[in-house]
Amino acid sequence: MNKPPLLNGGDPESKREEIRRYFHETADCYESLFEMLSGSDAYYVKPISLRHPLIFYYGHTATFFVNKLVLAGLVERRINPEFESMFAVGVDEMSWDDLDESNYDWPEVSAVRSYRKETRRLVDGLIAKLPLVFPIDWESPWWPILMGIEHERIHLETSSVLIRQHDLKHVRPTEKWQPCRKTGEAPENDLVEIPEGRVALGKKDDTYGWDNEYGRHEADVPSFRVGRHLVSNREFLDFVNSGGYREEGFWEEEGLSWKQYAGPEYPTFWVKEGQGWKLRLLAEVIDMPWDWPVEVNYHEAKAFCNWKRQEGLACRLPTEDEWYRIQAIHEPDEANLGLEHHASSCPVNEFRHGEIYDAKGNVWQWTETPIYPFEGFRVHPLYDDFTTPTYDGRHNLMKGGSWISTGNESLLSARYAFRRHFFQHAGFRYVVSDEAVVAPSSRYETDKLLFEYAEFHYGESHFGVANFPAALCKMAIDAMKGKPMKKALDLGCAAGRATFELARFFDSVDGIDFSARFIGLGAKLAEEGLLRYVLCEEGELVSYRERKLSELGLNGEKVEFWQGDACNLKPHLKDYDLILAANLIDRLYSPRKFLSNIHERINPGGLLMIASPYTWLEEHTPRAEWIGGYKLDGENFTTLDGLKSILEANFILVGEPSSVPFVIRETARKFQHSFSEVTIWEKRAPG
Repeated sequence: MNKPPLLNGGDPESKREEIRRYFHETADCYESLFEMLSGSDAYYVKPISLRHPLIFYYGHTATFFVNKLVLAGLVERRINPEFESMFAVGVDEMSWDDLDESNYDWPEVSAVRSYRKETRRLVDGLIAKLPLVFPIDWESPWWPILMGIEHERIHLETSSVLIRQHDLKHVRPTEKWQPCRKTGEAPENDLVEIPEGRVALGKKDDTYGWDNEYGRHEADVPSFRVGRHLVSNREFLDFVNSGGYREEGFWEEEGLSWKQYAGPEYPTFWVKEGQGWKLRLLAEVIDMPWDWPVEVNYHEAKAFCNWKRQEGLACRLPTEDEWYRIQAIHEPDEANLGLEHHASSCPVNEFRHGEIYDAKGNVWQWTETPIYPFEGFRVHPLYDDFTTPTYDGRHNLMKGGSWISTGNESLLSARYAFRRHFFQHAGFRYVVSDEAVVAPSSRYETDKLLFEYAEFHYGESHFGVANFPAALCKMAIDAMKGKPMKKALDLGCAAGRATFELARFFDSVDGIDFSARFIGLGAKLAEEGLLRYVLCEEGELVSYRERKLSELGLNGEKVEFWQGDACNLKPHLKDYDLILAANLIDRLYSPRKFLSNIHERINPGGLLMIASPYTWLEEHTPRAEWIGGYKLDGENFTTLDGLKSILEANFILVGEPSSVPFVIRETARKFQHSFSEVTIWEKRAPG
């Protein structure tokens, strides 16, 4: 049950049979879990308010298979369109602030059971007839079958947590799901030194993987100390008894909000009985095994670490990188993982891995790291929303798997993340380190205007039209021949492409924009060299993009970004050899004021480059402030006429105006194709 099949070679027919066994073992195990429900009513009562009732999860994994196989073009007809809509969405745990109270007319258990049997016959038939060619990869028709299998293994675990939270009257023990019966004195937890080292992450093994596992991430990890054991129920009891749940100072802001909503006084699986404690398992309550790992959400684990700091130790949860350093030093072998030993946790000193115990297995281990995409991340077209909704800074990674984690979940390369208030079979171990935790960038920019401009500046070219900011910079550099190139200003820089392009040639470049959102994009790129954003394809459908400055031959070493008003620039923004104002003047509230004063910012002999489509709109510029595009004394007065009338007192027009095309992508089928007139002005020498 534990190991997923290798996909890189072997005898095709033997591999076909291996995948068939893997599929049916998965379905058998999943269905046996639901046999713990004591009757039909148990399927329709929510175990917790933030999740659907269990009938949804019973049908969901079968529906997932059908929907993905239809999407992949492997089957033409659905089994039950109503089920395949009802059981399709609503899986991710909700929060108290986005609780969905929708009511559903759920079908009978027997109907869902029959539906599951039909789905098994469908998938088994495909396994029997699909051509099998190695390697099995993202493009293979076998990938959606493996996707469905691994998806069901995820829900084997998440559904078991819901069963564990169900009222005891709705569950019953079964022979297959027997817990560990071993317990004893909890060991004292001490610290083990982990030396500094480098981690290199990104899935390389030849098994099925989810999108977030692929790509590249490397980091140097300073030395730290780590708890020899997972935090046991006994160790956590000291936190409970000391009033840890009452003392708000131990809780982070988000954790405090959850605590005020949920009102916990101790871990959710603990049962208070008189003056003593018991522990809720899947289908029974047992005397508290103090030497088993405590199971808590991230907020509780973090509060414990903050409480422990009172001892003078810089205690916190490990980062994902630190967790991988632990694996490198203490490579795990046998573990309480994949239902190979128990249908529950077991003592924290049972499985030794080098100098520590439970490097993996027993329970998942919370980390400080919100899930984020590795460099090179891309989504699979059949499941484009597996990970991307969690790139929000609110889903933290859990590592190592639990006693019920099978298949992909049991691999070291696995990366699963949940909302921080969520309960899994999860506990934690703490580290002691003075190194500050810096959360990696996880968010994709989803603001429509921002992602359009991000693509305009850094994305693909369309219809053979060259990148507009880069084309303008080439024109500017050609015009600067023989002139000093110390300082440049990109005014109205938007997403900042021209700022970075000019930095190839100038000693320093400032990027200024009125929008703090645009400035944030440029500053982030300068700092991290990486930009992630979504693109609208059609309606609500999106695709995901990742752009790196280094791939364009650019870097952020000589640039600075500032929020500013082009009509009222700060005094220190001066002494420039070049000022570029691209597609700016027809968006200013007072272009005349800007043009009348800009000479004060440019060195004698320096250049002002203005590009504009001259799209004058009163929503941006009051009609009285337009500098052209209207009749004057009965004759056409163009914007070029207006530029000359304002600028010629301090500038000389260099050459003739030129027209430069640009394309802005709105959706996969809608583009704006425009032209900007470019004029270059040289500042007159004094006198």
